[in-house]
Amino acid sequence: MQEETSSLQKNNTYELVELPKGRKALQNKWVFKLKKYGDKLMKCKARLVVKGFAQRQGVDFDEIFSPVVKMSSIKVVLDLAASLNLELEQLDMKTTFLHGDSQEEIYMK
Repeated sequence: MQEETSSLQKNNTYELVELPKGRKALQNKWVFKLKKYGDKLMKCKARLVVKGFAQRQGVDFDEIFSPVVKMSSIKVVLDLAASLNLELEQLDMKTTFLHGDSQEEIYMK
């Protein structure tokens, strides 16, 4: 988890501030997951997630966006790669969310 923390700091993802008057800080929690292959531990993963159930649309947020891919899109890409004899590669990004810019100020506890 140290690598993710340092990348967050290096990319100026957040700054520690006092909560301004009239603003609400979002609650959050850590979600931990152990990735195993049989009995062997492969990875320990951690994610910081906002407890979104406490938010109200129109008050705490205006719109929701969660990038997802449909299974039919994946099948099309795989079919094209197979029919054109192309190679596919997988890439896991540890700091993918850093590439999106938010115009809103968000406060978390």
